[in-house]
Amino acid sequence: MLEILAPAGNKECALAAIENGADAIYLGVSAFSARASAENFSMNELKEIIDRAHFSSVSVYVAMNTAVKDGELYEFLQTAVSVWNSGADAIILQDAFLGAAIKKEYPNITLHLSTQAGVCNEDGAKFAKEQGFSRVILARETPIAEIEKISKIIETEVFVQGALCTCFSGQCYFSSFVGGNSGNRGRCKQPCRKLYQWDRNGFGEKAYALSPSDLSVGADIEKLVKAGAVSFKIEGRMRRPEYVAAAVRYYRGLIDGVSDTQNAKALSDLKRTYNRGNYTKGLAFGQDKRFLSRAVQGHIGEKIGTVKVINGKYVVDSAFQPKAGDAFKILRNGKEVGGASFSKQNLRGFEISSKTRLLNGDGVFITTDTEVAARLLSARKLTPVALRLYFEVGKKATAEGGGVRVESKEILSQANSRGVTEEEARSCFLKTDGLPVDVTFEKIEIVGDVFMAKSQLNAFRREFYAALQDEKTNLYRESLTIFPTPNFIGAGKNEKLAVIADDFKGVSGVDVAIFKPFDFSADLPESFINGSFEKFIYYPAFANSQDIEKIETLVKSGGYGLYIENYGGLYAAKRLGVKAFVGTGLNVTNSVAASALYGDDTVAYYAVSKELEKESCSALASKKAFALASGDLKLMDLIYCPFEKSCKTCDKRGRYALTDENGREFPVRRYRSANGECRFEVYNCAAFIGDGNGLGKLCDLSLETDKRAAVSILGNTQEEKKYYEKYTFGHTKNNPLL
Repeated sequence: MLEILAPAGNKECALAAIENGADAIYLGVSAFSARASAENFSMNELKEIIDRAHFSSVSVYVAMNTAVKDGELYEFLQTAVSVWNSGADAIILQDAFLGAAIKKEYPNITLHLSTQAGVCNEDGAKFAKEQGFSRVILARETPIAEIEKISKIIETEVFVQGALCTCFSGQCYFSSFVGGNSGNRGRCKQPCRKLYQWDRNGFGEKAYALSPSDLSVGADIEKLVKAGAVSFKIEGRMRRPEYVAAAVRYYRGLIDGVSDTQNAKALSDLKRTYNRGNYTKGLAFGQDKRFLSRAVQGHIGEKIGTVKVINGKYVVDSAFQPKAGDAFKILRNGKEVGGASFSKQNLRGFEISSKTRLLNGDGVFITTDTEVAARLLSARKLTPVALRLYFEVGKKATAEGGGVRVESKEILSQANSRGVTEEEARSCFLKTDGLPVDVTFEKIEIVGDVFMAKSQLNAFRREFYAALQDEKTNLYRESLTIFPTPNFIGAGKNEKLAVIADDFKGVSGVDVAIFKPFDFSADLPESFINGSFEKFIYYPAFANSQDIEKIETLVKSGGYGLYIENYGGLYAAKRLGVKAFVGTGLNVTNSVAASALYGDDTVAYYAVSKELEKESCSALASKKAFALASGDLKLMDLIYCPFEKSCKTCDKRGRYALTDENGREFPVRRYRSANGECRFEVYNCAAFIGDGNGLGKLCDLSLETDKRAAVSILGNTQEEKKYYEKYTFGHTKNNPLL
């Protein structure tokens, strides 16, 4: 069955989704949600909305998809147990190792692996399935060809509508290191939606250089259906109920095959509730020209006319008839210049008022349409129930329908005067006690002059609808109890130095070398092949089939290990029979993950999350453990061209600079995938200086030109300060995961 999956940031949004035809909703509870700024739900509120959803045959998935530290494990498990006992149909997790531990303890629990896990290829899908997940929520960057392959392995959920993250799923540290609010904790402050300048011709003007348009797959959902995806996800737990309603209705119509006219109307409604950048098809089908919304950051609505300045009045030439409360945005040459509100009707259209001086030809876009919002939020979804009522003297009354059968408490007696009539029975049972049902009467049979007091008839009705609600909402699920919080089982001390670089010429003192190429189609450098150190090939967070094929060739050429930035890489290492170095991209933040990696024979080493402070790092220490100690601090992976694929005029430099409004310059590294596509990595405006926090030292020299010098001063804080000039100690003391 195909599933329209809608966001529910609060009760109103949940009801909007249910009433407008969603098959499932996803929401967060008060803790451990990747949308911490959403209202989210208390446990009592969660139970209430689950019962309401289940009555309408709508599934509820609860997102607990944040990075979890040791000090939070007990509360996390306690919350997960409570969520499941409340009737949730699935729990969404980011940490696959934590998921595996939960699944081992509770085999009947249903787990979905979050998009934060970055599953984008077959290896990632197979790993998720091995850990006990029944579904993967695919990374938004996953190409259609990979979706088709993955869907043959495990159930897949894909995004079809809503905001897009500029960074590859689960790999963004921009908000964390620039502003101290971790996206991995649901606290992202969206620095990617700010103004930036590129140091490249044609892109030097301030713009929303990293801000994607909203995703709207639209009719191309059919391609996703053919690829095997089963759940179609609408993003937007921070958005208004009318947006949720409009998005659900639009995709419900596309799935159900409504007319083109109805589709066009539904899309118009959707644009008026939220539309950033006039929409992009996303990356599943390849980057389109509207992928980035460089000129406009927020909601622009739908264009309904243009401005004509007449006698100092702003008249909108439009057939649209606005109402009080409607709001507009004004665009000039594609850029937002201000807002406007409705003033009054005019023979030529209608007049608007604006604090901004408007010009002839300015575009008028409606961003709040009160009529559309009211219509969308007035929808009601009623469950049909065909009733059969039977009344006979000397027997108990019976009511059947909706899969339940209820008998009255009393045996019916002979009426002394007038007995119960069919109309009275019908009128009584049309009162549904607040349940969203559409009652029809298949049969009402009354044998003889049956006496039943009005109070008894009402009680009989209430008993029936209570039984109906119980039938629809009671899962008869065995309650779970929390299992003991596991302790980390690790031993030994790691004093090794691991270096990430594209070349190791002249570098000495390195114990572990991680080759990270600028071009994945190129051969390995001699300095890596001939070096006297342990050798690993970099497996990036995003890797499609062509990337994996080339990486496997490199690995097999010398029996090298894999340095991995996502779960798929770990499965690939097992499949190839080589050692794995688990990188910072897996966000190892707790003992459950560390224990799993320490006890895995395939894992030679693991790096803890670069967001952890010293104390938390030390708690996960072992002979296999590394922590980022110095060098370049990667903030984002961009699996698209930020220069809008202007390949003919591109200077194809290996390094660019992105400057924010405060004058901070963020280096950007361009590299080439195995099939020649350009991808980009955004690095922090300051180098990272640390001491490894008592673990093995991991040094990232992805940007560094003088690698020998950088390695030679490692661990000498005063020399590192002089060398880097601009530096940060990261979250050594100020930790966003606290």
